[in-house]
Amino acid sequence: NGYLKEKDDNLSGEDIREGLTVIISVKLREPQFEGQTKAKLGTPNARTAVETVVGQEFADWLERNPTDARGVLEKVILASKARLAARAARETVLRKGALEGMTLPGKLSDCSSRDASESELFIVEGDSAGGSSKQGRDRRTQAILPLKGKILNVEKARLDRMLASEEVRALIIAMGTAIAEEFDIERLRYHKIIIMTDADVDGAHIRTLLLTLFYRYFPQLIDKGHLYIAQPPLYKISKGSKSFWAYNDLEKDKIIRELANIATPVALAKKSKVKRGQDNEWEVEPIDDNVIAENVESEDAEGNDDGIITDKISGVNVQRYKGLGEMNPEQLWETTLSPDNRVLLRVTMRDAQEADGIFDILMGSEVPPRKKFIQTHAKSVKNLDI
Repeated sequence: NGYLKEKDDNLSGEDIREGLTVIISVKLREPQFEGQTKAKLGTPNARTAVETVVGQEFADWLERNPTDARGVLEKVILASKARLAARAARETVLRKGALEGMTLPGKLSDCSSRDASESELFIVEGDSAGGSSKQGRDRRTQAILPLKGKILNVEKARLDRMLASEEVRALIIAMGTAIAEEFDIERLRYHKIIIMTDADVDGAHIRTLLLTLFYRYFPQLIDKGHLYIAQPPLYKISKGSKSFWAYNDLEKDKIIRELANIATPVALAKKSKVKRGQDNEWEVEPIDDNVIAENVESEDAEGNDDGIITDKISGVNVQRYKGLGEMNPEQLWETTLSPDNRVLLRVTMRDAQEADGIFDILMGSEVPPRKKFIQTHAKSVKNLDI
C-alpha cells in the first residue's frame, strides 16, 4: 500500500500499542489471576479465546472501514517514527559521556566552588535580569544561566527536537547530569537549581515551561529536593530613608498601615450634624482598604462636610516590580539572592499526579481541555498584564 518503503524499519508491537485503549468483557468460571493484586487475568484459555475473537473481528472491521483503518495505520507509523527518532537521539547525543565532553555554555556565569552541596544554579530570563544577577550574586557559590526567550514546550516535542534546542542543551550541560538513560544524579553540579523569573505573565509562562521540562525529564531532581522557585518581592515600600519589601498584597497593606501607625482604617460617621466640642453619638465602621493610596502627599487629618475624619499617609511610596531587571544588583542580592533574606519555594513530587494532569492540560496539544480549564479558573487570575 506504499505506507512503508523498503528502507523503512518494520512496525513493532510497541508502535501499535502506543496510545491504544481497549475494553474487553470476559466471563468465565473459576478465573485465575496473576500476582497478589490480581490486576491481570492469568487463565490461559481466556487469552487464547480473546486473541482469536478480537483478531478476527478487528480484521473484519478494518476491511469494512478503510478510512478509519487508514487513520489507525497513520497513527502507528507516527509512533514508529517517534520511537526511531528517540533511539537515534540516544545513540548520537546521549551516548556515554557525550554531554560530559562538551564545554560549559558560554552564557553560563559559573561559580568558583566545585562543591555541589554548596553550589546554586539560578535560571533567569533574558540578559537584563541576567546582568543584575551576575553582578549581585555570590560568585563563589552562585552560578547564573540566562535563557533567551521562552524555551521549547517539551510536552509537545519529541526527544530529538528537544535536544536540538540550544537553551535546553545549555541547561542540561550546565547541570552535568545528562538525560534519559544516561542521567546520573551523582554528576549534578549544583544541589540547588533555582528558577528565577519575572512576576508577570511571560515570567509565569517561562516558569511553567521549565517545570514541565524538569517534571518530564528530570523527576529525580524534584524527588531529591534539588529544584526551587525563587520568590522575589512584588513591592518596595519606602518612607524617608527606610525601605521595606512585600511579597504579596497582604504584606504590602500591613507595612503601609504600620508606617502610617494605623491598626485598621476606620471612618467616624455622625448621625447628625455636629459642632466641635459638642457631645455627640458616633458609630464606628470599617472602610475599604483602598482609602490608603500607594502614593499620597502629606495632609493633616481633617473633617469634611459629611462628618468623616480621614487619615492620609505622609510620604509613603510604593513601587511595584514586574521584572527582576528593574532591581539594581544590590537590591537583587538583598531580596532574592542572599541566603539570609531570600524566600525559596521547594518543588516537591507530593502532588505529582495532579501536576501531571495540569501539565497535560496546559501544555499539551488538546485545545478543549485547556479552554475548559481557562474558563473555570479565569476569575482566579491576578496581576494579568493587559
